[in-house]
Amino acid sequence: MLRAIDYLAGKFTMYRLVMYYLLALILAAVGLSIFGSLHFKPLYIIISTLILVIACWTVNKIFARVFRAPENSESSVITGLILALIITPNPTGFGITFLLAAAGLAMASKYTLTIKKKHIFNPAAIAVVLTALGPRQSASWWVGAAAMLPFVLVGGVLLARKIQRGRMVLTFFLSAAAATVVFSVISHASVAASLHNLLLGSPLFFLGFVMLTEPLTSPPAAKGQTWYAALVGVLLPPQVHLLSLYSTPELALVAGNLFSYLISPKIKLFPVLKEKLKIANDTADFVFSINSKFTYQPGQYMEWTLPHDHSDSRGNRRYFTLASSPTEPDLRIGVKFYEKGSSFKEALIDMDKNTPVVASQIAGDFILPKRTNQKVVFIAGGIGITPFRSMAKYLIDKQESRPITLLYSAKTANDIAYKEIFEQARRSIGLNTIYVLTNDKNEASQPNARSGRISKELINETVPDYKERVFYISGTQPMVNDVRALLTSIGVQRHQIKVDFFPGYS
Repeated sequence: MLRAIDYLAGKFTMYRLVMYYLLALILAAVGLSIFGSLHFKPLYIIISTLILVIACWTVNKIFARVFRAPENSESSVITGLILALIITPNPTGFGITFLLAAAGLAMASKYTLTIKKKHIFNPAAIAVVLTALGPRQSASWWVGAAAMLPFVLVGGVLLARKIQRGRMVLTFFLSAAAATVVFSVISHASVAASLHNLLLGSPLFFLGFVMLTEPLTSPPAAKGQTWYAALVGVLLPPQVHLLSLYSTPELALVAGNLFSYLISPKIKLFPVLKEKLKIANDTADFVFSINSKFTYQPGQYMEWTLPHDHSDSRGNRRYFTLASSPTEPDLRIGVKFYEKGSSFKEALIDMDKNTPVVASQIAGDFILPKRTNQKVVFIAGGIGITPFRSMAKYLIDKQESRPITLLYSAKTANDIAYKEIFEQARRSIGLNTIYVLTNDKNEASQPNARSGRISKELINETVPDYKERVFYISGTQPMVNDVRALLTSIGVQRHQIKVDFFPGYS
């Protein structure tokens, strides 16, 4: 079941999956209203949603042109849908003005409430914070109604699994529940009633699954995500207040966004394509020059935005692990192309030095262990080799020898990418690289090669001390799941296994 869910979710980028999830919630709300489970008029929900989405899309387009920034229609539609689920559907009189004001403020915040071109706040949250300063209306967070809960939960769990933020979301839920209990005891309120209201009458789950996890305003590293989630959870209960200012979901999230900004790297680059290199069958290395230096660790990834016409269901943003090392002046990403590829990859193939592209959010905990004597095994499948190219090049340039074995699974010898780097690492720092060729029976034609697949027997043969090692796995989600299950079956502990962030097929 989980494999089928992962496969389905992997067909879409994170942003497109969020958009479809939000649309499904709107449709569910319309259906519930028709049958009387929600007290809103179905037509009001539809009209309010259209007003907000169109307004967000239009204002975003205007600001993008004024600021000469790459336009991202997906993001504006998502913000419009979120606003439609937290602002009472009331497309009449002042209600229309309020909807337009919220949409305008949300989009404006992305371009004006920024530092070094990085926006600070979740656009929907800061919009309803600002509109609440007016005298007549504020966000009702009606998506938190009990009737909506099953739909929020089903899609929310799928989304959290897709973006691998389950621990952060769970931390938020637990801290919010704990804070609710504490404040209920202090105020002599019923703990049971308060928890009941939190779980069945508040936007807890929608806030956690959708808004808390927004990548641009949440910390990129796991430790920071935990503290961020805990802070927002503690601030969520309505009993929390500063003088006469009482907490609301949007205020709790905005406070968390400020914390996130303070502890997160502030990166937004505009790389220029330098060259495209074929490095294996259907695989290319894209080399970009950058006009400003920034700090990252080997194995980390960035979000890449490539605006292009006629974007398909997978959108115009991707996460790519940096194949380059921090010791190199340029940025590299390795990309695998398929016969029926996405519009993003078609645009990537056609791009030249004049094509605008944005790289932001340097992130990831898939990095070398701090202890240089820690025994390690790298396991890569296909283009999942990119973080290991980054690490190997870094170790070469630093002349740092570590006890590392690399098991690199590819279809044939012609599918091996960055082979020259790994052979150089073998000679200069003692990297033990073994190529595992799944479709090549003539293993003798390649030095240090094996035919077949990564198996218990292969691990026993090539890494006899595997129980003393930390395993790094990078590849497609099914491949990662299979190798992780294989390792646990031979006695490797879960804390000895690290997996790369791989957000889906593209």
